Amino acid sequence: MGRLDEIKARIDWLKELFKIVITVMVADIAGISKLYLDHEIGVLFYMGAVLLPVFSLACVVISRKVERHLDELGEL
Repeated sequence: MGRLDEIKARIDWLKELFKIVITVMVADIAGISKLYLDHEIGVLFYMGAVLLPVFSLACVVISRKVERHLDELGEL
């Protein structure tokens, strides 16, 4: 039963991390679009644009880890 609880705890933690990354990504997109609409394309705009692929990659990695842990649950 301990292994089952450990995997469930990891999945819950990864789900919370995924929510945080998505929230930050949405805020980044909102900031980029506001800067674009205000015609203030500068360092902040490009930093936000560079960070978007990083957040997207983080979402993919987290979702794959969740999927792997779900497969482990299926094996138990």
